Amino acid sequence: MTASDLQQPAERRVALVTGARRGIGRAIACHLADEGFDLVVNDIVEDESTADTVRDLLARGAGVEFVGSDLADLGSHAALVETAYRRFGRLDVLVNNAGMQVRKRGDLLDVSPERFDELLAINLRGTFFLTQEAARRMLADPPPDCARAIVLVTSSNAHLVSVEKAEYCVSKSALSMVAKLFALRLAEAEIPVFEIRPGLIRTDMTVEVRDKYGEQIARGLSPMRRWGEPDDIGRTVATLVSGRLPFATGLAIDIDGGLLIPRL
Repeated sequence: MTASDLQQPAERRVALVTGARRGIGRAIACHLADEGFDLVVNDIVEDESTADTVRDLLARGAGVEFVGSDLADLGSHAALVETAYRRFGRLDVLVNNAGMQVRKRGDLLDVSPERFDELLAINLRGTFFLTQEAARRMLADPPPDCARAIVLVTSSNAHLVSVEKAEYCVSKSALSMVAKLFALRLAEAEIPVFEIRPGLIRTDMTVEVRDKYGEQIARGLSPMRRWGEPDDIGRTVATLVSGRLPFATGLAIDIDGGLLIPRL
């Protein structure tokens, strides 16, 4: 099977996107819909923003199934993956976007075990085991007629230290290793695994630091002197899962306007 064959599936491809209610997750889902995907979208919250996302995806011609569930609940993972097979008969792409930020930024020495465990249960443990569930199902499928892929959305904090949000940094740096582990395990099956490290992105998660980092960006913190947008991440994911990079896996892509480039 050639790379061109993988780009011409006989049926619409299907993606599962977690944390798709708004922000980066919504942008990812929209770009995948534009690329001809049907979608299972997931979030812990179901509200008007969720309905807006579903309407937007339907307007783009995608088949859509929303599943409300908590990524930290490992018992929900099998049903979440099964939804793709029940509704669409297949699963080609998993995008691990769901995650939480620290509830309150503060001193590293004040991080409690409860705060640490709550955040890692979603960002790390939940993501690891959902990826495991999806990978098992993909490996059990017959040889596909198109490219498959898994994407983990981490953060520039996988590399860049922020002592005021220690548990978040720990979770994202560990996810970098998770991406490499699954990339190696799934390489023989030609299921590439990619990590995306967003920098400073204009979302609800960054509202409280918008003024602080806005001033620093204007002074050159990010060489591209602007906030990143969810659309920047959505376009990247759509490119990575397109099948147009057939001999690549385990890559970490910095979508950060140059934030992580070492400088003197």
